[in-house]
Amino acid sequence: MNKSRTTRTARMFRLHALNVMLAVLALLLLPLVAPAGAEPDNDYREPDLGDCQNLQVQAGNEVIFHVYAEGVQIYEWNGTGWSFVAPDAVLFANVGGDGEVGIHYAGPTWESVSGSKVVGKVVERCPSDFDAIPWLLLEAVSSEGPGIFRRVTFIQRVNTVGGNAPLDPGHFIGEEVSVPYTAEYFFYRAHP
Repeated sequence: MNKSRTTRTARMFRLHALNVMLAVLALLLLPLVAPAGAEPDNDYREPDLGDCQNLQVQAGNEVIFHVYAEGVQIYEWNGTGWSFVAPDAVLFANVGGDGEVGIHYAGPTWESVSGSKVVGKVVERCPSDFDAIPWLLLEAVSSEGPGIFRRVTFIQRVNTVGGNAPLDPGHFIGEEVSVPYTAEYFFYRAHP
């Protein structure tokens, strides 16, 4: 074998081994330099409910997943007012819109990219701000498939922005409008 090729291969192997060792060292040192709970988008924390304490989840349930939703709330003009039709949103792993993890649609239903689903029903509401849809506590009525939504018991919708029905009347019966909104959803499971 050519001596320069052997030397180059050995050098590349040492460089690769050094990179692996540095990566392992960085992972080992991370807990020493990052304060506890400082990991980005820690999904196991409960939301700050502020004045909406009626949205507390029953004791014995723990947060198992947390997502950020970006989408629309769909309304239909019935001749006298706007009726809510359904949400239509994409669920993301972080507030920056990275890591699509699922969708949210009529039911209300949350479906993960792996195919697991949970359907909820509203148990409690808490008005947020005049310009945003209310915060909600929902109880799961069904869940299916393996994945993140398996055995979910409760869902909280918090930190909402936008999504309210229009203030102006519609132009014709059956007219639909899509109003942009964002929110955070926290999913709970019963603690064994």
